[in-house]
Amino acid sequence: MILRPRILFIANAGPAVGGGHVMRSLSLARALGEHGAECIFLAPPVVAGILDAFAPDMGREEVASIAAPDLLHAIAGIKFDAVVFDHYDLRREDHETVAQGRPTLVIDDLADRPLAADLVLDSGPARVEADYASLAGDAQLLLGPRYAPLRPEFAALREAAIARRGGPVNRVLIALGLTDVGGVTARIVDRMRQRNGHLAFDVVLGANAPSLPGLTRVAAHDSRVALHVDAQDMAELTLNADVAIGAGGSTTWERCTLGLPSVLVVLAENQRPSARALAERGAALVVDVTADDFLAAFDRASVRLLNDAATRARLISASLELCDGLGAERVASALLEVISAPRNGGGGRRK
Repeated sequence: MILRPRILFIANAGPAVGGGHVMRSLSLARALGEHGAECIFLAPPVVAGILDAFAPDMGREEVASIAAPDLLHAIAGIKFDAVVFDHYDLRREDHETVAQGRPTLVIDDLADRPLAADLVLDSGPARVEADYASLAGDAQLLLGPRYAPLRPEFAALREAAIARRGGPVNRVLIALGLTDVGGVTARIVDRMRQRNGHLAFDVVLGANAPSLPGLTRVAAHDSRVALHVDAQDMAELTLNADVAIGAGGSTTWERCTLGLPSVLVVLAENQRPSARALAERGAALVVDVTADDFLAAFDRASVRLLNDAATRARLISASLELCDGLGAERVASALLEVISAPRNGGGGRRK
């Protein structure tokens, strides 16, 4: 038995894919650390930047790239006992190249390529086992929002959030991703503040977000706008908001855990299935940034969110039912169980 396993994380990030892969991997790494595991990240510059901002104490191995052709070079000389992948561009052969029979967890949202793993985590609310039947072999599937890996402070604030939900709208959280794909944050903030003079806005974005320079000028003369760059207190911001405008991805489950009624803005193809399922379950109002009528659809959804108390009540109830914020602990326990189990004679996964 490995008493203190060393777990390697390979998570993608960048202007096109955002920072959500690294952030949810960090949540899982923290949960594993609470159980005594040592976690390290392969860290090309963009991943290293996120680690510097949000987890400067997290172990890392600096590399130039984690693209598939560079993986063997990237892991050369690194000692690890298990591996976690959160990278859509890697597939079965890449997983096998890195893992070499070690216990493996793949975090996925797409179910669109063959995977090599002992465990597959997909927190999408519409995901079913059949989606991975031909892709993941005999891997154990951890499916649905109950496995979404969140930081523990969200679950810790859940009861306080439930107690304060349902009142009037005074404060809006706008969080559309650290990388601010296409400068969408500035577009949304401008639209909201020009139409809602009585509201305060907490705007969350990364230090390199394209909207930041313009919004810094806006915040300098509009006291209603508070900028939170590389925010360390997302749980508190989510607790204190009355409604949100948020991106799809892992922050969806943060809002659900704290019952924050939201307009969800779909920013990427991989967010559409979960967004559709959330809309069908009445847990979010959904608009798509690529739609021809995006601005008109956003206006309709935001007006409904701000002005219709019955709609907000339904969103609160449905979102709270979806996610309790304890997913990181569940996934950490499942992975550590696999790590502690006997392997087959060649060191590979059990059949």
